[in-house]
Amino acid sequence: MNDERPARAALARLMEPQDAAGLALIKVAGAVEALRIACGHIDPGPSLEREIGEALAEAGGSGTWPGLAEALRRWRPRVPDLAPERDLATMARIGGRLIIPGDELWPVQLADLGLQQPVCLWWRGAEQPLPPAARSVALVGSRDSTSYGAAVTGDLAYSLAQRGFTVVSGGAYGIDAHAHRAALAGGSDSVPTIAVMAGGVDRFYPAGNEDLLRAVANQGAVLAEVPPGSAPTRYRFLQRNRLIAALSAVTVVVEARWRSGALNTAHHAETLGRAVGAVPGSVHSANSAGCHRLLREGGAVCVTDAGEVAELAAPAGEALPQGPTGQAADHDGLTLEDLILLDALPLRTTSSVEKLSSVAGLGPEAVRAGLGRLGLLGLASSERGGWKRLKTVS
Repeated sequence: MNDERPARAALARLMEPQDAAGLALIKVAGAVEALRIACGHIDPGPSLEREIGEALAEAGGSGTWPGLAEALRRWRPRVPDLAPERDLATMARIGGRLIIPGDELWPVQLADLGLQQPVCLWWRGAEQPLPPAARSVALVGSRDSTSYGAAVTGDLAYSLAQRGFTVVSGGAYGIDAHAHRAALAGGSDSVPTIAVMAGGVDRFYPAGNEDLLRAVANQGAVLAEVPPGSAPTRYRFLQRNRLIAALSAVTVVVEARWRSGALNTAHHAETLGRAVGAVPGSVHSANSAGCHRLLREGGAVCVTDAGEVAELAAPAGEALPQGPTGQAADHDGLTLEDLILLDALPLRTTSSVEKLSSVAGLGPEAVRAGLGRLGLLGLASSERGGWKRLKTVS
């Protein structure tokens, strides 16, 4: 086999994610030669083994490396099942593809993982390059999210997508699903959202999110580093978290229990030097205990709206990403009622409080209070007893 693409496809099935010995072998010998060695077709030799040891040491490996013998024994049972052409055909059948380092679609920000960069990515989605890390935000949190967490996630994801950010998450129930759904609704000129899966992309998991993940694949991208047919094991869930963190400039934990996989993603982000945000919640809510833990331990910045998240994503001295019209999104920081009222306001004519109450589904007192707030923010104006929406100006 002399082609790197099928070689990397085979290596992805042979080795588990973050297999340090395997990744060092690929770095030193290249994918094609690494596959021949891993399959036992050629002997690595002492010189190559020494280079592998040095690569592991440079990547922060501790202790003396015993050599490839143990890794070769670990890989041997999978060798008979290698069929990269079959896996590539499976991807073609479902409209997906395999991407490898150097491809136009390859996310260059994954290079920040160093030796832990994935061997390849199995991709279902639009054939357009992913945005750089500075234009991507990860939103993660509990699978058993509360109504508060769902509302906050929806507001953040929708507003970030409106600003042109790509929302990255893990496709799971709870916070992940709310993030993907709201990002799709918010839309984007590029890729609105990315789902990073723990299992093969040939089968959407969990099954209850199949329709949502299919929509993500149609409008954004669904990615995995494990090949088609791979089961989403607990280990692989933890491993894929590093990809979510590496793809994004900021990882925001919306809701998380004291011990949560979302905290694992935050720790990966911190290790990579990425910003971490945490949304505060009720001190009585177990679903916010992990967020408060991140804030107390100093690993995260408190964030409450998309504007604050965007500030974390923008490098010092650079302008904040703007909305689709080239202006800052005019709804950032508004309550849900004020957002509804803002949408109900006409641009060209004026509308009465009674009419707005009917259109927005809010009581007259709530409408009057909301109009006062929108007026103070320069988003609404009163003319001859009626109200209209003001166009924002740069």
